[in-house]
Amino acid sequence: MALVPFDDRDGLIWLDGVMVPWRDAKLHVLSHGLHYASGVFEGERAYAGNIFKLRAHTERLIASGRILGFEIPYTAGEIDAACIEVVKANGFTDAYVRPIAWRGAEQLSVSAQQTKIHLAIATWAWPNLFGDNRMKGVRLDIASWKRPHPETAPTASKAAGLYMIGTLSKHAAEANGFDDAFMLDWRGQLAEATGANAFFVIDGDLHTPVPDCFLDGITRRTVLSIARRHQMKVVERVMLPDDLPKATEVFLAGTAAEVTPVRQIGPHSYTPGHITETLLHDYEGLVRKSPAEVEALAPI
Repeated sequence: MALVPFDDRDGLIWLDGVMVPWRDAKLHVLSHGLHYASGVFEGERAYAGNIFKLRAHTERLIASGRILGFEIPYTAGEIDAACIEVVKANGFTDAYVRPIAWRGAEQLSVSAQQTKIHLAIATWAWPNLFGDNRMKGVRLDIASWKRPHPETAPTASKAAGLYMIGTLSKHAAEANGFDDAFMLDWRGQLAEATGANAFFVIDGDLHTPVPDCFLDGITRRTVLSIARRHQMKVVERVMLPDDLPKATEVFLAGTAAEVTPVRQIGPHSYTPGHITETLLHDYEGLVRKSPAEVEALAPI
């Protein structure tokens, strides 16, 4: 399938409070966000016309900006409304939604106190991140790049700059014939894939690494809640590479990946089984419920 460039599409993008034609949604080449990665973003999905856990995503976007030292000049309610508006304006019911906030071009130096904070929200049709490979299980190489120490990077934010090592890792994995990369952290502990959290079934229980240097994803927390509703034993703990051969099932969880089975990490092979299938099925059902129904299911 031919790649459609992201700068040459039909549609509308919400930009600083105004709905503009897709091709006209531009920023200056000297924007601070481009040169110094002073930007934060979210990944969201609309299902059946509703954006799943919209407020949670919006609150994380605002919090990410504050971690990077700036305040997004819109309230959570205004950002929620803009996300809903742009999905409707583009005629979607199922879609990916990308809000992004960044520092502008008023000042270009390491210091950027005088920059204006911009916010844009785009949406497009985007099936599962892994496409046809998803249900048969994706293959992950083990990345050479590692997730950084929280004292060296703003790891609690969804900051654009943190995804550079993800891009490098995924490109290397693809060059080796894999779908994605699995990343360790600076200590050599198991962390996550380049853009999704990971879960491991070991001796019938669900294990997942403690997210102390990478995002505690909204999809991750949703899957944990579903698992607890099924009275599955959930173990959040430090996990090491020695745990990889102990697992019988592995899957990823993230907005773009949704719940995606894994059939290989490096030399280790896995077979999607009952736990993966149960959580995948329930997640797919949950995201298509109304916001009120989702809200009524308080996290466990």
